[in-house]
Formats: sequence, C-alpha cells, structure tokens
Amino acid sequence: MSQEVRLLEPLALWNHFADLNAVPRPSKKEERVIQFMLDFGHALGLETMKDASGNVVIKKPATPGMENRQTVILQSHLDMVHQKNADTNFDFDTQGIDMFVDGDWVKARGTTLGADNGLGVASIMALLSASADEIKHPALEALFTIDEETGMTGAIELDGSMLSGTILLNLDTEDDDELCIGCAGGIDTNAFLNYDEEQVSEQLQAYVIKVSGLKGGHSGMDIDKGRANANKLMNRILYGGFELFGMRIASIDGGSLRNAIPRESVAIVAVRPNDASVFEKHVADKWREFQAEFRKTEPDLKINCEKTQAQYLFMPVAVQQHLVNAIYAVQNGVYRMSAEVAGFVETSSSLARVLAKDGSILIQALQRSSGESTKIDVANTVRAALENGGMRVEQGGSYPGWQLPSDSAVLTLMAGLYRDIFNAEPQVRACHAGLECGILGKHLPNTDMISFGPNIRHAHSPDECVQISSVKKFWSFLCTTLEEIPGF
Repeated sequence: MSQEVRLLEPLALWNHFADLNAVPRPSKKEERVIQFMLDFGHALGLETMKDASGNVVIKKPATPGMENRQTVILQSHLDMVHQKNADTNFDFDTQGIDMFVDGDWVKARGTTLGADNGLGVASIMALLSASADEIKHPALEALFTIDEETGMTGAIELDGSMLSGTILLNLDTEDDDELCIGCAGGIDTNAFLNYDEEQVSEQLQAYVIKVSGLKGGHSGMDIDKGRANANKLMNRILYGGFELFGMRIASIDGGSLRNAIPRESVAIVAVRPNDASVFEKHVADKWREFQAEFRKTEPDLKINCEKTQAQYLFMPVAVQQHLVNAIYAVQNGVYRMSAEVAGFVETSSSLARVLAKDGSILIQALQRSSGESTKIDVANTVRAALENGGMRVEQGGSYPGWQLPSDSAVLTLMAGLYRDIFNAEPQVRACHAGLECGILGKHLPNTDMISFGPNIRHAHSPDECVQISSVKKFWSFLCTTLEEIPGF
C-alpha cells in the first residue's frame, strides 16, 4: 500500500482509512474487521460492544462544555464491495487494498477502493481518537454495521437497545454538496434451474466469447448513466444462435455482485463447423453494433471470440432457448422516472448475475424503488420473465425506502451551516440507492437522521476513487456540525 495516502490531510482520517483498508472486509466475511473495530475501541479505553449480528458500537463522552447537547449517533458500514479487473492478480481474502494518489484523487490498483463506506468509518475513527483540544463534540455513539452491501443484515438485526442518541449522521453519501434526505428501498429476485448436461453426436466448433471493458458501477446511483450491462450484451450475441448456427451453450458466467452493474461476461458455445465463419462475422457485427450504441458511455467495450478445441457438455436445447428468452425479457435499467422530481429515478432493476454451468442456472437481479408499490411491480415483472423461462424464483431481502420529515431539525441545522461555511446552497435530495437509514429508523423511531459524505466516484467498480480536496471539505463540515449540535 502506498505510504503517500498516509501523508494526506486530515492526517488522522487518512491514516485510519489506510489501517482499515489493510483489513480484508468483504460482505458476509466481516469477522476480521469486526475484531479490528473492537480492538480499536478497547485500545482507546472507550465503552465498546458488539451485538449478536456483529454490529459494533463505540461510545465516547462529550468534550468539556458539551455535556448538555444531544447525543449523536455516527453511522457507517464496515463491509465493502470486492470487485477487480479480470487481469488483476489480487486475493481479497488475504490482501489489503493497494492505494495510490492520482492528482486530487485516491484510487486502487485494479480493485475497488473501499471508500464506500470506508471513508465514513475512518472519519468516525478519527473523531473517536481525537483529543478534547482538537475537536469539540457532544456525546458520540459510533455505530458500525455489517453486511450493508449484500442485504443490510446488520441494520435489520441491530440491537437498538445499545443506542440512545437522538440524532443520527449516516456518512454514506457520495457527493459533498448533497444532504441526502431519502433513499430507495430494494428487493432481490433470484432464479434457479437444474438441468442434465448432454453430449452431442455431431462435430461442433467451440468458442470462448468474452464481453469486457465496461464501466460497471453502482446499480442504483449509476443506473441512469446509460452504461451497458455485460449480461444483456452477451445475451444479444447468443439470441437466435441455435436457429442460425446450430449454436449450443456450454456455460455462461456474467457479473459478480448483486448490487454492481455487470462489467464482464464469458460464454462457451459451439456451432456447426460449416457455420463457423458466419458465426464469427455475427459476433463481429454485434461488437460494431454495441460500439455504435454505447460510443459515449462505454468507449472501452471489447468483445473477444476465440476458437477452442476443448470438449464440452451442453445444456439441452429447450433449456437453452428458455434461458436466452428469459434473459432477453428481464427488465434491466430504469423502469420509471419520478413524476414529482425532475431527473430522479424512481424505480429500476439490474440484472446482476447470470451463471449457467455444470447443470445449474443461477440468475440474480436487484430491484430498487422509492415507492413500495412500484418496487413490487418491477420485481413481479422480473419474476414473471424468469418463471416463463421455467425457473424457480425466490424473492427476499426486501428493505424499505426512507424519507426525512420536512420539519427535520438536523436538516435545518446542516443546511444553514453549509450555507455559512461554503457560501453556497446544498443539494437537498433523495438518492436512488439503498441507505440503512430507513431500516435503522425502525429500531430508533425517535431519532432525527440525515446522510452526507465526500465525493466518491464509480463505487462498486475497480474505477472507484475519492477526491482528496472533497474529503477535507467533508471533514470540516462534519466537525462544525458536531460543534453546533443543539441541546436537549
């Protein structure tokens, strides 16, 4: 890991971020980072506890003169999205993130950076470790949740009795001029099908097809940016292949994480030898077609099609046809724009994962909406397409959206402070992503909450980066807000 990150200002924040990024912390595997946070709290001599699901709470008393202010809950999630470029040799289970400075940005070499939500975690750590002379603040309750990225399990299973704060600051927003007052809810739609692989008696020419070079990104925040979905592009290549070339599918492996726009897909197929040249032209034509469609949003799009002499088993033709048709029918992208807020995505769906190999099919899709009825509507749209493909469909992991009341005192306070500090109007808006605030509000019904953070770009992809100057701005705003927290 580059030591240059540790020299950035504010020093305490960046050094805590570097320490955190040395700890592997994928969703569902947070044991090491949970212990890291427990050790951190105990080393500071602060009250530190963990609930049954693994959420960590560290409490710090108010600095002198701030004892009569409201207690503030500072909240961020410990887990991070693990994504890497196909040509990057990296083991997320054993290696720390390799960071470097590029101008005004901190980036990672070929992997996600973990700024989502590691910058929030590091900011809270800097506040907990600061002396009373450095930062004035009311009593703090630091809440570090687990498994935000793959189900919000920590927020759902939180033991709310550990917390007493009446204001909650969620540090998981990705634009430094934004005060986030709402977010989308979500639901997972997963489909399964088993089949018996079969040999073919005729001689076929096998190919490995790879779609790569896509930007990917956050399947909520980036869903309206016109980016390509590798699973959908691959399916367009395969669609009609049996009728045209006698094409048989051996396997498909596209996407990786449920909340990331798929960047790559690999399929192994075989066609009649006499149709090989025509099939190769078909793939080349599709590449040109895609390049024309996505010339602005996906300039690095690549499609490779290489012959292979290996022998494969194939899915039955009927299964193949149902699969390709179902994937084509699955809703992907923006489903509905808001009728009330111009330019705001209300409802969307992302076809995150397509895995078909060894006699088993798995399809994962994530639907988001700021409205509960449209969330269910788009989820049922996806479900129907997959069930029409003969698959068993399961839906779960549903979580609610969140909307801050218009009379929120913390919003009034922070909007006023933003104007005073930066001589500009903050962007007060909701986001089309899943924040934990809605779920946490169920456990903490009398808590006034808001979300904000520094400029983070391309979250959930190996292009993820965080702006250095923005982190300094965010830190100043956070510290000033704590100093101005009102009394009881």
